[in-house]
Amino acid sequence: MPLSEHEQRMLEQMERALYAEDPKFASALEGSGLRTYTRRRVYQAVAGFLVGIALLMAGMVAKQVWLSVVGFLVMLGCAVLAVTGWRKAPKPGEQQPAAGGPHARRQTRQRRSMMDRIEERWQRRRDEQGH
Repeated sequence: MPLSEHEQRMLEQMERALYAEDPKFASALEGSGLRTYTRRRVYQAVAGFLVGIALLMAGMVAKQVWLSVVGFLVMLGCAVLAVTGWRKAPKPGEQQPAAGGPHARRQTRQRRSMMDRIEERWQRRRDEQGH
């Protein structure tokens, strides 16, 4: 169902407000996006896992235990990367949680408060229209 003209204007206003308040976050949401980055990371981990299998088998064929151990470790590391990348993949409409120390937590709080303000404005406008 297409948006009405009024809804499109509201959406454009929200987008402009987002760009004005946090341009870095807004630019992170457009373009390739976080889901593409996470998906690419998972694919790379799967490819690394296959390389690990090849190393493991090559070590077994060549009777080089150290090569098999390296292959196993590569497989294990890539499996962990794939699973953690898959779990951390943001759902559509979600923002990526900031990782790190207190500075990152402050940024997360600022983003939440910005989103709270946007939601409050949206609710106020809807209430004003309804009454």
